[in-house]
Amino acid sequence: MNARSSKVVSLCEAASTIKDGCRLTLGGFAVYQKPMALVRELARQARKDLVIVGAAHSFDVDMLCAAGCLKRIETSYVGLERFGLARNFRRLAEKGGIEIVDYPELISLDRFRADQEGLEFWPVEGLGGNDVIRFNAEIKEITCPVSGRLLHAVPAAKPDVVVIHAIAADEEGNVVIPARRLFPQSADITFSRACDHVIVTAEKIVPRSFIKRHARLVEIPSYRVNAVVEVPFGSHPTPTLGRYIADDQHMAEYVEASGAEVRFTRYLERYVHSPQTHFDYLDLLGSRRLTSLQDLDSLQ
Repeated sequence: MNARSSKVVSLCEAASTIKDGCRLTLGGFAVYQKPMALVRELARQARKDLVIVGAAHSFDVDMLCAAGCLKRIETSYVGLERFGLARNFRRLAEKGGIEIVDYPELISLDRFRADQEGLEFWPVEGLGGNDVIRFNAEIKEITCPVSGRLLHAVPAAKPDVVVIHAIAADEEGNVVIPARRLFPQSADITFSRACDHVIVTAEKIVPRSFIKRHARLVEIPSYRVNAVVEVPFGSHPTPTLGRYIADDQHMAEYVEASGAEVRFTRYLERYVHSPQTHFDYLDLLGSRRLTSLQDLDSLQ
């Protein structure tokens, strides 16, 4: 493999391509397989006025809210599921510090399907009579040219940059997705097809020979990917399918810290700003903690 074909960059370099004001899609779904290493790097670099466009969010958006990185979010959900509310997000919303545009969950994904097909909108039904269209002026009523039924045109997501976290990729950007996958991995595939600038953080960069032997697992080909970053435990504290489970202990620490703004400022200092790199962050967590998270069932 010659140097020209390699798309491997550092985490810092990858984050630097995401400019202030960018329309950014963060892969994964809710509390599963979020690209948290890159989220922490964006906070370190003090990115401003980001617009998050996605489907369901948790620690990723909540942390960026606390770090002062966000201007607007277009999604269906921001919360920590069984861990409760995303308190940093809620505080910012209650103060009017972030613009929130609500879309139903499945329709949030339809917006990326529109991008994938090169369309300006996606036609949907079932929105009549609810407050989603009342408060979202970007959704327009249309008449189906075939049936004459009332439909609604939902605007395409139009992300400037998509970031996903994967279990593996090669230097050229061929991304491995497990054959036995769950919804977050399927959503990542859709996100990757909706944008011309895709950054992949991966648990491991594998050789071309691995890709040749497992070509059927390459759901995101190299021509769709602009940059690849090797970041083991890159979705921590959320899980990565086939690699490690969620770090419930750290999630609980996060939730406790987010109960008050001053406490979360200390959390950010300890886990985001003090570590100079992602690997410093892993050293802070400790090898014993990380080893305990390995998903041994996936190896059987």
